[in-house]
Amino acid sequence: MDNIQELLINASNATAAIRVLSDERKQAVLNTIADELLVNKANIIAENLKDLNRMDDDNPNKDRLLLNEERIGDLAASVRDVANLEDPTGKVILERTLENGLFIQKKTVALGVVGVIYEARPNVTVDVATLCIRSGNVCLLRGGSDADDTNICLVAIIQKVLKAFKLNSNIVQLLPVDRKYVEELLTAEKYVDIIIPRGSKSLIDFVRKNAKVPVIETGAGVCHTYIEKTADLQKAGKIVCNAKVTRPSVCNSLDTIVLDEEIARDALYIIADLLKEYKVEMFADETAHPILKSVHYPYLQEAEVEDFGREFLALKCSVKVVNNSEEALAHIKKFSSKHSEAIVSEDTSKIEEFLNQVDAATVYANASTRFTDGGVFGLGAEIGISTQKLHARGPFALEKLVTEKWVVIGNGQVR
Repeated sequence: MDNIQELLINASNATAAIRVLSDERKQAVLNTIADELLVNKANIIAENLKDLNRMDDDNPNKDRLLLNEERIGDLAASVRDVANLEDPTGKVILERTLENGLFIQKKTVALGVVGVIYEARPNVTVDVATLCIRSGNVCLLRGGSDADDTNICLVAIIQKVLKAFKLNSNIVQLLPVDRKYVEELLTAEKYVDIIIPRGSKSLIDFVRKNAKVPVIETGAGVCHTYIEKTADLQKAGKIVCNAKVTRPSVCNSLDTIVLDEEIARDALYIIADLLKEYKVEMFADETAHPILKSVHYPYLQEAEVEDFGREFLALKCSVKVVNNSEEALAHIKKFSSKHSEAIVSEDTSKIEEFLNQVDAATVYANASTRFTDGGVFGLGAEIGISTQKLHARGPFALEKLVTEKWVVIGNGQVR
Protein backbone atom coordinates (compact mmCIF):
# COMPACT_ATOMS: atom_id res chain seq x y z
CA MET A 1 0.00 0.00 0.00
CA ASP A 2 1.56 3.29 -1.12
CA ASN A 3 -0.81 5.50 0.88
CA ILE A 4 -4.01 5.48 2.91
CA GLN A 5 -5.92 7.87 0.66
CA GLU A 6 -8.66 5.35 -0.06
CA LEU A 7 -9.13 4.61 3.64
CA LEU A 8 -9.40 8.32 4.39
CA ILE A 9 -11.99 8.82 1.65
CA ASN A 10 -13.96 5.81 2.89
CA ALA A 11 -14.00 7.25 6.40
CA SER A 12 -15.23 10.62 5.18
CA ASN A 13 -17.98 8.97 3.14
CA ALA A 14 -19.06 6.83 6.10
CA THR A 15 -20.03 9.89 8.15
CA ALA A 16 -23.33 10.07 6.24
CA ALA A 17 -24.34 6.61 7.45
CA ILE A 18 -23.51 7.10 11.13
CA ARG A 19 -24.88 10.65 11.30
CA VAL A 20 -28.46 9.56 10.56
CA LEU A 21 -28.43 6.48 12.79
CA SER A 22 -31.16 6.62 15.44
CA ASP A 23 -30.43 6.49 19.14
CA GLU A 24 -32.08 3.08 19.43
CA ARG A 25 -30.13 1.72 16.48
CA LYS A 26 -26.82 2.86 17.92
CA GLN A 27 -27.67 1.21 21.24
CA ALA A 28 -28.54 -2.03 19.44
CA VAL A 29 -25.25 -2.01 17.54
CA LEU A 30 -23.26 -1.51 20.73
CA ASN A 31 -25.08 -4.20 22.68
CA THR A 32 -24.45 -6.61 19.82
CA ILE A 33 -20.74 -5.71 19.84
CA ALA A 34 -20.68 -6.52 23.56
CA ASP A 35 -22.31 -9.89 22.84
CA GLU A 36 -19.78 -10.65 20.10
CA LEU A 37 -16.81 -9.81 22.31
CA LEU A 38 -17.97 -12.45 24.77
CA VAL A 39 -18.74 -15.01 22.07
CA ASN A 40 -15.26 -14.51 20.57
CA LYS A 41 -13.30 -14.53 23.84
CA ALA A 42 -11.18 -17.53 22.91
CA ASN A 43 -10.21 -16.06 19.55
CA ILE A 44 -9.37 -12.68 21.07
CA ILE A 45 -7.17 -14.30 23.72
CA ALA A 46 -5.39 -16.40 21.08
CA GLU A 47 -4.60 -13.34 18.95
CA ASN A 48 -3.59 -11.37 22.02
CA LEU A 49 -1.18 -14.16 22.98
CA LYS A 50 0.65 -13.65 19.67
CA ASP A 51 1.25 -10.03 20.62
CA LEU A 52 2.22 -10.91 24.19
CA ASN A 53 4.77 -13.48 23.00
CA ARG A 54 6.57 -10.81 20.98
CA MET A 55 7.00 -8.53 24.00
CA ASP A 56 9.69 -8.86 26.68
CA ASP A 57 8.40 -9.85 30.09
CA ASP A 58 10.06 -6.86 31.75
CA ASN A 59 8.34 -4.37 29.44
CA PRO A 60 5.91 -2.30 31.57
CA ASN A 61 3.51 -2.21 28.60
CA LYS A 62 2.91 -5.95 28.86
CA ASP A 63 0.22 -5.50 31.47
CA ARG A 64 -1.48 -2.88 29.27
CA LEU A 65 -1.37 -5.27 26.34
CA LEU A 66 -2.89 -8.24 28.14
CA LEU A 67 -6.50 -9.25 27.43
CA ASN A 68 -7.78 -12.18 29.47
CA GLU A 69 -11.30 -13.46 30.14
CA GLU A 70 -11.85 -11.00 32.97
CA ARG A 71 -10.69 -7.99 30.96
CA ILE A 72 -12.75 -8.99 27.92
CA GLY A 73 -15.74 -9.30 30.22
CA ASP A 74 -15.00 -5.83 31.56
CA LEU A 75 -14.71 -4.52 27.98
CA ALA A 76 -18.10 -5.95 27.08
CA ALA A 77 -19.63 -4.44 30.22
CA SER A 78 -18.06 -1.09 29.36
CA VAL A 79 -19.60 -1.23 25.86
CA ARG A 80 -23.03 -1.80 27.41
CA ASP A 81 -22.44 1.08 29.84
CA VAL A 82 -21.76 3.41 26.91
CA ALA A 83 -24.85 2.12 25.10
CA ASN A 84 -26.92 3.09 28.14
CA LEU A 85 -25.53 6.62 28.29
CA GLU A 86 -27.54 9.48 26.84
CA ASP A 87 -26.82 10.30 23.21
CA PRO A 88 -24.69 13.48 23.33
CA THR A 89 -25.81 14.68 19.91
CA GLY A 90 -28.88 16.73 19.07
CA LYS A 91 -29.00 18.53 22.40
CA VAL A 92 -30.31 22.09 22.18
CA ILE A 93 -27.91 24.39 24.00
CA LEU A 94 -29.58 27.68 23.14
CA GLU A 95 -32.47 28.94 21.07
CA ARG A 96 -34.10 32.30 20.56
CA THR A 97 -36.11 34.32 18.05
CA LEU A 98 -34.59 37.63 16.98
CA GLU A 99 -36.55 40.85 16.51
CA ASN A 100 -36.46 40.33 12.75
CA GLY A 101 -38.17 36.96 13.14
CA LEU A 102 -35.12 34.74 12.58
CA PHE A 103 -35.21 31.63 14.74
CA ILE A 104 -31.72 30.71 15.96
CA GLN A 105 -30.77 27.44 17.59
CA LYS A 106 -27.43 26.04 18.77
CA LYS A 107 -27.20 22.29 19.19
CA THR A 108 -24.64 19.52 19.60
CA VAL A 109 -23.47 17.50 16.60
CA ALA A 110 -20.85 14.80 16.04
CA LEU A 111 -17.27 15.86 15.33
CA GLY A 112 -17.14 13.81 12.12
CA VAL A 113 -14.03 11.70 11.47
CA VAL A 114 -11.95 11.09 14.60
CA GLY A 115 -8.41 9.80 14.19
CA VAL A 116 -6.88 8.19 17.28
CA ILE A 117 -3.21 7.22 17.51
CA TYR A 118 -2.31 4.99 20.45
CA GLU A 119 0.15 2.36 21.59
CA ALA A 120 0.02 -1.05 23.27
CA ARG A 121 -3.50 -0.93 24.71
CA PRO A 122 -6.00 -2.97 22.68
CA ASN A 123 -8.83 -2.00 25.03
CA VAL A 124 -8.54 1.48 23.48
CA THR A 125 -9.62 -0.05 20.16
CA VAL A 126 -12.96 -1.09 21.63
CA ASP A 127 -13.36 2.00 23.81
CA VAL A 128 -12.83 4.44 20.95
CA ALA A 129 -14.98 2.53 18.47
CA THR A 130 -17.77 2.30 21.04
CA LEU A 131 -17.64 5.98 21.97
CA CYS A 132 -17.53 7.07 18.34
CA ILE A 133 -20.50 4.93 17.31
CA ARG A 134 -22.55 6.17 20.28
CA SER A 135 -21.75 9.81 19.45
CA GLY A 136 -22.31 9.47 15.70
CA ASN A 137 -18.65 9.73 14.72
CA VAL A 138 -16.48 7.72 12.35
CA CYS A 139 -13.14 6.57 13.76
CA LEU A 140 -9.77 5.87 12.20
CA LEU A 141 -7.73 3.76 14.60
CA ARG A 142 -3.97 3.62 14.43
CA GLY A 143 -2.81 1.26 17.16
CA GLY A 144 0.75 0.28 17.96
CA SER A 145 2.54 -2.62 16.30
CA ASP A 146 2.80 -4.34 19.71
CA ALA A 147 -0.96 -4.94 19.70
CA ASP A 148 -1.55 -5.41 15.98
CA ASP A 149 -2.89 -8.98 16.00
CA THR A 150 -5.29 -8.17 18.84
CA ASN A 151 -6.46 -4.96 17.19
CA ILE A 152 -7.09 -6.67 13.85
CA CYS A 153 -9.22 -9.26 15.64
CA LEU A 154 -11.22 -6.69 17.60
CA VAL A 155 -11.92 -4.45 14.60
CA ALA A 156 -12.99 -7.48 12.56
CA ILE A 157 -15.57 -8.28 15.26
CA ILE A 158 -16.85 -4.69 15.27
CA GLN A 159 -17.04 -4.50 11.48
CA LYS A 160 -18.89 -7.82 11.38
CA VAL A 161 -21.56 -6.30 13.62
CA LEU A 162 -21.77 -3.15 11.49
CA LYS A 163 -22.30 -5.27 8.38
CA ALA A 164 -24.94 -7.36 10.17
CA PHE A 165 -26.86 -4.10 10.76
CA LYS A 166 -26.36 -3.24 7.06
CA LEU A 167 -24.16 -0.29 7.98
CA ASN A 168 -21.02 0.98 6.31
CA SER A 169 -18.15 -1.00 7.88
CA ASN A 170 -15.85 1.97 7.29
CA ILE A 171 -17.46 3.63 10.31
CA VAL A 172 -14.65 1.87 12.20
CA GLN A 173 -11.34 1.32 10.43
CA LEU A 174 -7.94 0.11 11.59
CA LEU A 175 -5.06 1.79 9.80
CA PRO A 176 -1.81 -0.02 8.95
CA VAL A 177 0.84 0.19 11.69
CA ASP A 178 3.61 1.24 9.32
CA ARG A 179 4.84 4.63 10.58
CA LYS A 180 5.00 6.08 7.08
CA TYR A 181 1.21 6.41 7.10
CA VAL A 182 1.04 8.44 10.34
CA GLU A 183 2.10 11.69 8.72
CA GLU A 184 -0.51 11.20 6.00
CA LEU A 185 -3.17 10.86 8.68
CA LEU A 186 -1.91 13.93 10.55
CA THR A 187 -2.10 16.09 7.43
CA ALA A 188 -5.44 14.83 6.05
CA GLU A 189 -7.39 18.03 6.81
CA LYS A 190 -9.79 17.29 3.95
CA TYR A 191 -10.94 13.99 5.46
CA VAL A 192 -10.18 14.00 9.20
CA ASP A 193 -11.77 16.43 11.65
CA ILE A 194 -9.70 15.78 14.76
CA ILE A 195 -6.67 13.76 15.90
CA ILE A 196 -6.35 12.38 19.42
CA PRO A 197 -2.96 10.94 20.44
CA ARG A 198 -2.95 8.60 23.42
CA GLY A 199 0.31 7.28 24.75
CA SER A 200 3.83 8.34 25.61
CA LYS A 201 5.09 11.90 25.77
CA SER A 202 7.19 11.29 22.66
CA LEU A 203 4.11 10.16 20.71
CA ILE A 204 2.08 13.17 21.84
CA ASP A 205 4.92 15.58 21.06
CA PHE A 206 5.32 14.09 17.58
CA VAL A 207 1.62 14.45 16.82
CA ARG A 208 1.48 18.00 18.14
CA LYS A 209 4.48 19.09 16.05
CA ASN A 210 3.45 17.40 12.79
CA ALA A 211 -0.35 17.59 12.65
CA LYS A 212 -2.26 19.94 10.39
CA VAL A 213 -5.52 18.40 11.62
CA PRO A 214 -6.66 19.88 15.00
CA VAL A 215 -5.31 17.87 17.95
CA ILE A 216 -6.74 17.10 21.38
CA GLU A 217 -3.98 15.77 23.62
CA THR A 218 -4.45 13.02 26.15
CA GLY A 219 -1.28 13.70 28.07
CA ALA A 220 1.18 11.64 30.00
CA GLY A 221 0.47 11.34 33.71
CA VAL A 222 3.17 12.51 36.11
CA CYS A 223 1.15 12.29 39.33
CA HIS A 224 2.19 13.51 42.78
CA THR A 225 0.79 12.80 46.24
CA TYR A 226 1.72 15.44 48.80
CA ILE A 227 1.63 14.35 52.45
CA GLU A 228 1.19 17.55 54.44
CA LYS A 229 2.37 17.72 58.08
CA THR A 230 -1.15 17.41 59.57
CA ALA A 231 -1.96 14.27 57.56
CA ASP A 232 -3.29 11.08 59.11
CA LEU A 233 -0.22 8.98 58.28
CA GLN A 234 -2.03 5.66 58.23
CA LYS A 235 -4.48 7.13 55.75
CA ALA A 236 -1.59 8.58 53.76
CA GLY A 237 0.15 5.21 53.58
CA LYS A 238 -2.94 3.50 52.22
CA ILE A 239 -3.51 6.23 49.63
CA VAL A 240 0.12 6.15 48.43
CA CYS A 241 0.15 2.36 48.26
CA ASN A 242 -3.09 2.22 46.29
CA ALA A 243 -1.96 4.94 43.89
CA LYS A 244 1.32 3.16 43.18
CA VAL A 245 0.70 -0.58 43.17
CA THR A 246 -2.85 -1.28 41.97
CA ARG A 247 -2.10 -0.60 38.29
CA PRO A 248 1.39 0.89 37.96
CA SER A 249 1.37 0.89 34.14
CA VAL A 250 -1.47 3.39 33.77
CA CYS A 251 -1.38 7.18 33.59
CA ASN A 252 -3.19 7.86 36.88
CA SER A 253 -0.71 5.91 39.01
CA LEU A 254 1.54 7.74 41.46
CA ASP A 255 5.01 8.83 40.33
CA THR A 256 6.29 11.08 43.12
CA ILE A 257 5.66 11.19 46.87
CA VAL A 258 6.12 14.70 48.30
CA LEU A 259 6.36 14.97 52.10
CA ASP A 260 6.69 17.71 54.68
CA GLU A 261 10.01 17.27 56.53
CA GLU A 262 8.28 17.42 59.93
CA ILE A 263 6.53 14.09 59.34
CA ALA A 264 8.84 12.58 56.70
CA ARG A 265 10.46 9.99 58.98
CA ASP A 266 7.22 8.62 60.44
CA ALA A 267 5.44 8.71 57.07
CA LEU A 268 8.26 6.96 55.22
CA TYR A 269 8.43 4.19 57.84
CA ILE A 270 4.76 3.43 57.17
CA ILE A 271 5.04 3.80 53.38
CA ALA A 272 8.20 1.66 53.21
CA ASP A 273 6.52 -1.12 55.14
CA LEU A 274 3.61 -1.13 52.68
CA LEU A 275 5.57 -0.75 49.42
CA LYS A 276 8.31 -3.29 50.11
CA GLU A 277 5.73 -6.08 49.82
CA TYR A 278 5.29 -5.07 46.18
CA LYS A 279 9.03 -4.52 45.56
CA VAL A 280 8.50 -0.86 44.66
CA GLU A 281 11.79 0.79 43.74
CA MET A 282 12.07 4.19 45.42
CA PHE A 283 14.31 6.96 44.10
CA ALA A 284 14.77 9.08 47.20
CA ASP A 285 16.20 12.59 47.54
CA GLU A 286 19.04 13.50 49.95
CA THR A 287 16.65 13.79 52.92
CA ALA A 288 14.49 10.73 52.26
CA HIS A 289 17.34 8.40 51.31
CA PRO A 290 18.97 8.09 54.77
CA ILE A 291 15.55 7.63 56.39
CA LEU A 292 14.71 4.72 54.08
CA LYS A 293 18.23 3.33 54.41
CA SER A 294 17.87 3.29 58.19
CA VAL A 295 14.92 0.90 57.91
CA HIS A 296 16.85 -1.22 55.40
CA TYR A 297 14.41 -0.61 52.58
CA PRO A 298 15.57 -3.20 50.04
CA TYR A 299 14.63 -1.40 46.81
CA LEU A 300 16.26 1.97 47.38
CA GLN A 301 18.04 4.25 44.92
CA GLU A 302 19.42 7.77 45.21
CA ALA A 303 17.27 10.12 43.16
CA GLU A 304 18.72 11.90 40.16
CA VAL A 305 17.31 15.13 38.73
CA GLU A 306 15.56 13.22 35.94
CA ASP A 307 13.64 11.09 38.45
CA PHE A 308 11.37 14.07 39.15
CA GLY A 309 8.87 14.79 36.38
CA ARG A 310 9.30 11.18 35.24
CA GLU A 311 6.33 8.97 34.39
CA PHE A 312 7.51 5.60 35.66
CA LEU A 313 4.65 3.33 34.46
CA ALA A 314 6.14 0.61 36.66
CA LEU A 315 6.61 -0.32 40.31
CA LYS A 316 8.90 2.66 40.82
CA CYS A 317 8.46 6.13 42.30
CA SER A 318 10.50 9.11 43.43
CA VAL A 319 10.44 10.75 46.87
CA LYS A 320 10.86 14.46 47.59
CA VAL A 321 10.98 16.00 51.09
CA VAL A 322 10.02 19.67 51.40
CA ASN A 323 10.03 22.21 54.22
CA ASN A 324 6.44 23.38 53.84
CA SER A 325 3.40 23.53 51.58
CA GLU A 326 4.84 26.42 49.56
CA GLU A 327 7.79 24.24 48.56
CA ALA A 328 5.43 21.35 47.80
CA LEU A 329 3.30 23.50 45.52
CA ALA A 330 6.39 24.84 43.77
CA HIS A 331 7.75 21.33 43.21
CA ILE A 332 4.45 20.09 41.80
CA LYS A 333 4.12 23.15 39.57
CA LYS A 334 7.60 22.53 38.17
CA PHE A 335 7.23 18.81 37.49
CA SER A 336 3.50 18.16 37.06
CA SER A 337 2.11 17.05 33.70
CA LYS A 338 -1.23 18.55 34.83
CA HIS A 339 -2.96 15.16 34.95
CA SER A 340 -3.84 14.24 38.56
CA GLU A 341 -2.42 15.60 41.82
CA ALA A 342 -3.33 14.78 45.43
CA ILE A 343 -2.88 16.15 48.93
CA VAL A 344 -3.26 14.18 52.17
CA SER A 345 -4.00 16.59 55.01
CA GLU A 346 -6.30 17.29 57.94
CA ASP A 347 -5.88 21.06 57.57
CA THR A 348 -8.84 22.42 55.63
CA SER A 349 -7.03 25.65 54.74
CA LYS A 350 -4.09 23.70 53.27
CA ILE A 351 -6.50 21.49 51.36
CA GLU A 352 -8.31 24.51 49.91
CA GLU A 353 -5.00 26.12 49.01
CA PHE A 354 -3.89 22.95 47.20
CA LEU A 355 -7.16 22.43 45.35
CA ASN A 356 -7.27 26.04 44.21
CA GLN A 357 -3.62 26.52 43.30
CA VAL A 358 -2.61 23.25 41.67
CA ASP A 359 -3.11 23.42 37.90
CA ALA A 360 -4.19 19.92 36.89
CA ALA A 361 -7.12 18.26 35.17
CA THR A 362 -8.06 16.51 38.42
CA VAL A 363 -7.05 17.46 41.97
CA TYR A 364 -7.68 15.29 45.02
CA ALA A 365 -7.85 15.71 48.77
CA ASN A 366 -7.36 12.58 50.87
CA ALA A 367 -7.91 10.14 47.99
CA SER A 368 -5.90 8.16 45.47
CA THR A 369 -5.14 9.56 42.02
CA ARG A 370 -6.17 6.18 40.63
CA PHE A 371 -9.77 7.38 40.50
CA THR A 372 -9.11 9.61 37.46
CA ASP A 373 -11.06 7.54 34.98
CA GLY A 374 -14.11 8.11 32.80
CA GLY A 375 -15.86 5.00 34.03
CA VAL A 376 -15.25 5.83 37.70
CA PHE A 377 -16.54 9.37 37.17
CA GLY A 378 -19.75 8.00 35.67
CA LEU A 379 -18.85 9.06 32.13
CA GLY A 380 -18.47 5.57 30.67
CA ALA A 381 -15.43 4.50 28.70
CA GLU A 382 -12.91 7.18 27.83
CA ILE A 383 -10.55 7.94 24.99
CA GLY A 384 -8.00 9.21 27.49
CA ILE A 385 -7.29 11.88 30.06
CA SER A 386 -6.93 15.29 28.46
CA THR A 387 -4.34 17.52 30.14
CA GLN A 388 -4.96 20.53 27.91
CA LYS A 389 -7.56 23.23 28.45
CA LEU A 390 -9.40 23.62 25.16
CA HIS A 391 -12.52 21.57 24.36
CA ALA A 392 -11.90 18.77 26.84
CA ARG A 393 -10.03 18.45 30.14
CA GLY A 394 -9.80 15.40 32.38
CA PRO A 395 -11.53 12.17 31.33
CA PHE A 396 -12.24 12.60 27.61
CA ALA A 397 -15.41 10.58 27.24
CA LEU A 398 -18.67 10.48 25.29
CA GLU A 399 -19.88 13.95 26.30
CA LYS A 400 -16.88 15.60 24.63
CA LEU A 401 -17.07 13.81 21.26
CA VAL A 402 -19.35 16.51 19.95
CA THR A 403 -19.12 20.06 18.73
CA GLU A 404 -21.72 22.79 18.17
CA LYS A 405 -23.77 23.75 15.16
CA TRP A 406 -25.96 26.80 14.62
CA VAL A 407 -29.31 26.37 12.87
CA VAL A 408 -31.02 29.51 11.59
CA ILE A 409 -34.56 29.45 10.19
CA GLY A 410 -36.09 32.43 8.48
CA ASN A 411 -38.95 33.47 6.19
CA GLY A 412 -37.23 35.56 3.56
CA GLN A 413 -35.24 37.85 5.85
CA VAL A 414 -32.25 39.60 4.24
CA ARG A 415 -29.55 41.81 5.68
